Amino acid sequence: MWIIFAVLSAVFAAITSILAKVGIEGVDSTLATAVRTVVVVVMSWGMVFLTHAQNGLGEISKKSWIFLILSGLATGASWLCYYRAIQMGDVSKVVPIDKLSVVLTLVMAFVFLHEDMNAKSVIGCLLIGAGTLLMVL
Repeated sequence: MWIIFAVLSAVFAAITSILAKVGIEGVDSTLATAVRTVVVVVMSWGMVFLTHAQNGLGEISKKSWIFLILSGLATGASWLCYYRAIQMGDVSKVVPIDKLSVVLTLVMAFVFLHEDMNAKSVIGCLLIGAGTLLMVL
């Protein structure tokens, strides 16, 4: 089931990039990011209440709070940089560079989470990196 959600994530991310590029025209990138964030917050909390997940709020550990907050800060920084980049550049060039996060994530997962990094993963990372360079040059 995870693969369905992963594919849907990619589809929605692609749609997001196109909609954002059109929507950000003539709008400060920081303001645009804030508007997008409010929509995400409302939608996320709507899903929490729709699925009755709010009952688990008190069960979140201190460690989880810290890492979720740090993850939120990283997301915010990513979104601010992304919106500024698509405002200044072509989406067709910004998105491939943004997707280098796949390579960075695999490397960080290996270093910090001790996940496997086999020959297939290394070759995939190299191909993604080479493909990104090919697309942006």
